[in-house]
Amino acid sequence: MASTVYSSADVDDTAQIGDGTTVWHLAQVRERARIGKDCTVGRGAYVGPGVVVGDRVKIQNYALVYEPAVLENEVFIGPAAVLTNDLRPRAATLDGRLKGTQDWSAVGVVVRHGASLGAGVTVVAPVTVGQWAIVGAGSVVTRNVPDYSLSVGSPARHVAWVGRSGGTLLPAGAHRWRDPLDGRGYDDHGGELRELAR
Repeated sequence: MASTVYSSADVDDTAQIGDGTTVWHLAQVRERARIGKDCTVGRGAYVGPGVVVGDRVKIQNYALVYEPAVLENEVFIGPAAVLTNDLRPRAATLDGRLKGTQDWSAVGVVVRHGASLGAGVTVVAPVTVGQWAIVGAGSVVTRNVPDYSLSVGSPARHVAWVGRSGGTLLPAGAHRWRDPLDGRGYDDHGGELRELAR
């Protein structure tokens, strides 16, 4: 199935758009960006130069994904979320010139497989959001988020564990957790969660 790019979207000729992907009205996909199969890039969303997006990813309306971000498969980026790329943001150089691309080095955000960022989340690079983690709406992420973590607030802090389903995990014995929605089990090793074989 071919991709669908609406006429008001701005997709650079060097960008790669996978089969089954839809790029909605007023979205911008910059040069050398790679977007995988069966994705949605929402209205007014921005995907920066060289950003890499996996398969089955949803980038919701007005989200801003700045280079060199990497979004792995099945990631959800909520509406108006921002993934930054500048450690020391300044408009001008020390000698008073307007900064250009040659005056700074972009640092990226990595969002691992299946993770979700809620509406209005800001992620301050460089950080990694772990696989299947959820960051609650309006949160500000300033440090790495562990796999399967539910993190909320400003700055975002771990408050619970979540499973692949997005459900909050329940205790199931010493160092064990269970997802009440799909029955999957998890093992806690010193604050790092691993999914148990089914």
